[in-house]
Amino acid sequence: MPRKVDHRARRELLADALMRLAAARGLEEVSLRHVAAEAGVSTGMVQHYFRTKDEMMAFALGMVMDRIRERSDGAVASATPRELVRGLLCEVLPLDETRRLENHVVLAFLAYAAVKPSIASGLRESAAGMREFLADQLRASGADGIDPERAAAGLLALVDGLGIQVLSRQLTEEAAIAALDSHLALIFD
Repeated sequence: MPRKVDHRARRELLADALMRLAAARGLEEVSLRHVAAEAGVSTGMVQHYFRTKDEMMAFALGMVMDRIRERSDGAVASATPRELVRGLLCEVLPLDETRRLENHVVLAFLAYAAVKPSIASGLRESAAGMREFLADQLRASGADGIDPERAAAGLLALVDGLGIQVLSRQLTEEAAIAALDSHLALIFD
């Protein structure tokens, strides 16, 4: 009887290897051969699932965004808009090893996307979805005197900047959360 192969799991195994390499050495050092070695598989297997490095990178980026979404979807239905906003933004901050790895990868993708339009489109779609969710929550909260779209864009930019500060050890995780909470207080209080 032929063995059933979980193709999604194999693609995720390869994407995880790519993310470890990108975090350790940067995307410019990532190749199909390096990913195969990191994952402990043949280069042929990598090529079976991904024709190009860009295709593999786009999948890995999508996987990071899916994981952030899955973690933030764990919020309770009875959560307030403020709690939902804070929960999502905390999932984006590099507050543990998993999120630090994801942040390293996203930063590498951002640099790579500056010259690769196919990667940039995935980042744009993801950021637009997050801004839309945040703006919807800001509208639902009834926060007075703010433009929800601009405030959502500002919150994402804040978290991006705080993430860089934490990754470069200029801020502690606790200081980043305190800064986020003070900005949320400005919007919601």
